[in-house]
Amino acid sequence: MEDLIHIQKTFEKVVFINKKVSNREFEDCVFKNCDFSNSDFSNNTFMDCEFINCNLSMTSLGETSLKTVHFSNCKLLGIQFNLCADFMFAVSFNDCILDYASFSNKKMPKSIFRCCSMKEVSFIGSNLSNSVFDNCNLDNAVFNDTQLKEVNFLTAYNYKIDPEFNPMRKAKFSMQGIPGLLDKYDIKIQ
Repeated sequence: MEDLIHIQKTFEKVVFINKKVSNREFEDCVFKNCDFSNSDFSNNTFMDCEFINCNLSMTSLGETSLKTVHFSNCKLLGIQFNLCADFMFAVSFNDCILDYASFSNKKMPKSIFRCCSMKEVSFIGSNLSNSVFDNCNLDNAVFNDTQLKEVNFLTAYNYKIDPEFNPMRKAKFSMQGIPGLLDKYDIKIQ
């Protein structure tokens, strides 16, 4: 990863813990079985990249560009995605652990989250319009002033969302999810 520009490369079993990589561009690259935990990846650009079975827990992404980046079966504990560059920010997640991550104030409509653990994730001030939370655990995730128009929560669970503070016109919820929308009223639904 010493080169400044990487195009159509595969990085496999790279162990880069507590290191710094900055001012690099990765385009159409694949990262497999890599460990980048506790590293500083600030000021990099990832475009059309895929991370598979990687550990990026507590990795710093300040001003990093994530332009159509897909994460599959990755550990992303505590990642502050809110510090990433806003221009063309587009991510998707499949079977990932995103606990304690932050997407605060990110514009990320049409994002896909599938089979993810998202405990205590912050979505404060985010735009998630038309996004999908398919079979995701949203235990203690924070939604406040979050745009949830047409978001699909049909198979998501453990969420608590206050409809008074989150615009959610045409959002989809299952009957089992209704208590998560009425939690603040402390009522029993049977």
